Amino acid sequence: MCLLTAFCLFLSALSLRGCKKEETPSSSGKESGEARETGETGEKGEMGETAPALQEDIIGDVAVTKKDGLTYAEVDVYAMTTTMQLKAYGDRAPEAVQAAAEEIVRLDRLLSVGNPESEIGVINAEGEGKVSADTLAMLKKAGKVHERSGGALDISVYPMMELWGFTTEEYRVPSQEEIDSLLPLVDQDLMEIEEREEGALVRLAEGQGIDLGAVAKGFTSDRVAQIFRSYGLESGLIYLGGNVHCLGSKPGGADWRIGIQDPGNSAGIVGVLAVSGKAVITSGAYERYFKDEETGKTYHHILDPATGCPAETGISSVTIVSPDGTLADSLSTACFVMGLEKSVEYWREYGDDFEMIIMDDEGLIHLTEGLEKSFTSEGHKVKIIYR
Repeated sequence: MCLLTAFCLFLSALSLRGCKKEETPSSSGKESGEARETGETGEKGEMGETAPALQEDIIGDVAVTKKDGLTYAEVDVYAMTTTMQLKAYGDRAPEAVQAAAEEIVRLDRLLSVGNPESEIGVINAEGEGKVSADTLAMLKKAGKVHERSGGALDISVYPMMELWGFTTEEYRVPSQEEIDSLLPLVDQDLMEIEEREEGALVRLAEGQGIDLGAVAKGFTSDRVAQIFRSYGLESGLIYLGGNVHCLGSKPGGADWRIGIQDPGNSAGIVGVLAVSGKAVITSGAYERYFKDEETGKTYHHILDPATGCPAETGISSVTIVSPDGTLADSLSTACFVMGLEKSVEYWREYGDDFEMIIMDDEGLIHLTEGLEKSFTSEGHKVKIIYR
């Protein structure tokens, strides 16, 4: 389901002890300094396919200094197959970013499909398994969006992702026969959740597999924001490999300025969003893709659960803005699959707690009315969507 930080944070320059640089094509956030604090939306990806997520030494050193008269702390983390950065302002900022980094690693090990001992790894291998309250909460949120979107978000698309090679980077275009053989299993309604006093038991249909990569980073950003608040912090920026979550406003009260990635130019942005206290999460066809050597056709990683093939809905990126990071993460994928018309219908029915920015294949930006005053286009035409 694809896809921020303060402007110009060059991920290639981050130095995480024992970390491997992300190898899949992605859009990364960048930071250029105090003059222009903007961020860029970026790649969402799948969960935990590579070894670094299982290493012990994946949290960088906490850097502490003074900014705007406040204690400022930041730390780099490698988890969920991407490089992340946490920034926070306040007296207890150093403790908060360390605690948050440790929580990110814990959640990664809980959810990683590449870790056979994770809850998701066990379920996929055994066909069933117990899950914690955190995993159950994500399953429920994914289930709600799955139902409301008519199946556009489906966490059971994972075996189809394997078939296309997006989980291993051994890309291939499967035959229609191969796709048809797996397609009946792409239906998370076949999954059973039995809630118990001590937790919950999840059962899959034979041959099914699940991946919470479409909701996990959003859930994680919500948790980090919660941790920051528990340490008394009111200002911070949570960058999880393309997902941005803004805690409050910048010191002094100004909005954070988040740049929205240009799907056709990895070095550019289509506009800048002024935002406080919300998550800004993007999915795009530019995040992960491969080109078939025989035909020259490009295939991206956001699969339509109804067809088992990359979604072709006439849009190139979807950005969701919401105080609920988990919702924003799941909807960015669901809306990309639904396309513009159905996404607008969804927003008009359920959009009390989110806004969206959709760029179509012609380069036109479709902006819901709640963002009209906070979004500034960088040379692209904008059409406002009203209720």
